[in-house]
Amino acid sequence: MSNPAAAAPADPIPECPHCQKPMPLCICDSVTPIENRLSLLILQHPQEQDRALGTARLLAKHFAKATVRVGLSWPSLSKALGQPVENAARWAVLYLGSARAAALEVEGEIVALDRKGAIAENQRAILGKLEGVVLLDGTWSQAKALWWRNPWMLKCQRVILNPAHPSRYGRLRKEPRKDGLSTIEAAATILASLEKRPDIAQTLNASFERMLTRYREVQAEMPELAPKPVVKDRRRGVRRGKRA
Repeated sequence: MSNPAAAAPADPIPECPHCQKPMPLCICDSVTPIENRLSLLILQHPQEQDRALGTARLLAKHFAKATVRVGLSWPSLSKALGQPVENAARWAVLYLGSARAAALEVEGEIVALDRKGAIAENQRAILGKLEGVVLLDGTWSQAKALWWRNPWMLKCQRVILNPAHPSRYGRLRKEPRKDGLSTIEAAATILASLEKRPDIAQTLNASFERMLTRYREVQAEMPELAPKPVVKDRRRGVRRGKRA
């Protein structure tokens, strides 16, 4: 005879209402609130599916002045933020173009660009007047889709990052560029630099480290929640690169 208990489906694992991660991966109880001067707007692509390793909602939980919006397009910065914005030029957006800080030979961790992708003049004055930051959350292609579907971003101040260290994701999640960072790491770099508060970066990066540590712990016990990254065949990768 069959065992009814063995055939019964497992109970669904509850999710955290804040970070929306399965509870075994949630670290919300360890989040330290941060008082921020600059507002933070995180636009998340609706197809961003990496709940286990995603950082947008964990980032937002740190700040009272942080907003997460899920979607593809909004008619204006004010509509995306949910409140009036007098001057979009005083909001920075992390630029996704070809400009890279390493090629521009800059020293700071955040660099303002002009409309042509060159280093803007009067960096200190431009960065000092910013009132908020827009971050695009998703894969590289998803973030680009958000950029092109929201032309009001052209009014914002473009900035790029020049991180001192590669992403803490390491082998868990490969970034498409060496200067690519997680959403929480990008916010840590930008806000700490603009507000001249290294404690912001320390707090956010420590939170990210705890999230990654928890992920690795869950991998051993519940791999269905925290799968290991897919290892691609290096030889096939080389062949694809040559064809490109």
